[in-house]
Amino acid sequence: MAEISREIEPVLRRLLAQRPCVVLTGCRQTGKTWLARSALPHATYVTLDLPSLAEQAEGSGQRFLEQHPAPCVIDEVQYAPALFRNLKVAIDRARDRSGAYLLTGSQRFVLMKGVTESLAGRAAVLELSPLSLAEIEAARGQRAEGERLLEWMWQGAFPELHARDLDAAGFHASLIATYLERDVRSLLAVKNLRDFERFLRLLAVRAGSLLEIGALASDTGISVNTAKAWLGVLEASGVLLLTPPWFENIGKRLVKSPKVYFLDTGLLCSLLSIESQRALAKTSLRGAVFENLVHAELVKSFTNRGARPRIHFYREHAGLEVDFVIPEADRLHLIEVKYQERAALPKGFKQVASAVGDARIASRSVVTARRDSYEREGVVWRGPAGGAWPWEVDR
Repeated sequence: MAEISREIEPVLRRLLAQRPCVVLTGCRQTGKTWLARSALPHATYVTLDLPSLAEQAEGSGQRFLEQHPAPCVIDEVQYAPALFRNLKVAIDRARDRSGAYLLTGSQRFVLMKGVTESLAGRAAVLELSPLSLAEIEAARGQRAEGERLLEWMWQGAFPELHARDLDAAGFHASLIATYLERDVRSLLAVKNLRDFERFLRLLAVRAGSLLEIGALASDTGISVNTAKAWLGVLEASGVLLLTPPWFENIGKRLVKSPKVYFLDTGLLCSLLSIESQRALAKTSLRGAVFENLVHAELVKSFTNRGARPRIHFYREHAGLEVDFVIPEADRLHLIEVKYQERAALPKGFKQVASAVGDARIASRSVVTARRDSYEREGVVWRGPAGGAWPWEVDR
């Protein structure tokens, strides 16, 4: 498998030099194992994906750690939640030792529960996303534009697809099946996986749209509480992200309907039954898939720096909106997404500036499928790749 350099690796190495334990989480198949072993090449490595090792780590944690001494990479650590207590003891014995343990896992709910209960103050946490367009460009030596951009939108950004030129349709079908069988069954004990898969596909249809949980539950044939639980698992597994609206009043952000975005457009296309790059080019869903691509790039602009994403959208009752609002201190970065480049400036930019004051607008950007950037009337027109986002400058 060809190696693909990851933008987050310097952040991971810095944290390993500073902290006794680092937790690397993220969706399945994002390359956590490869990155962990690359960052700690001489460390002991063990994966709890093997049931026998998971059972040993769960039942005899102290002995397990003695058999796999630090520095140690423990892959899929969520399969032995009791091990976190033993890790706490081991870390506290040599609290000043940095880079002792690097833990990975794809079930963030279980993983973070263990971190919160046992490793609080002892572990740094990083989220590994699928490849950014910049990482794909560097690996393939090609630019994200024209037909190539459409191809990568349909193919998605999981590293193995680009390192080994795998069949994207088969890869995503296997990923969905593995996800349903492993993560969903273990976390929710869902009796009918067909209901959950239908729920997943109905979410895909709503990608980039306001999430009305009651309507989604009704269309799936489940209760609202079940729909909320299933959404929680999808978020915890790194499959999707619910993006809240932006309000000056923080309390309002917590009660208003969010938008739903998938963090990989290849997986999204698979769930939407878009079977080829050509089909994506012709479908009316192309704009929604492109908006999800831009959202994913925004997420990676934070996670690849070790930061938590702070992405919102702006929407008025009359329907006027701005696709993405990125707060930075008391200023706002405004982003509108248009697959096709258009002459007219977005009306939502003026509306937000009028509401909060023009001095609080840090930047205005329109993201199109065109990669090259230029500025017109104070607005930067750019592609989803090919340059730093405004909040990344000088960092």
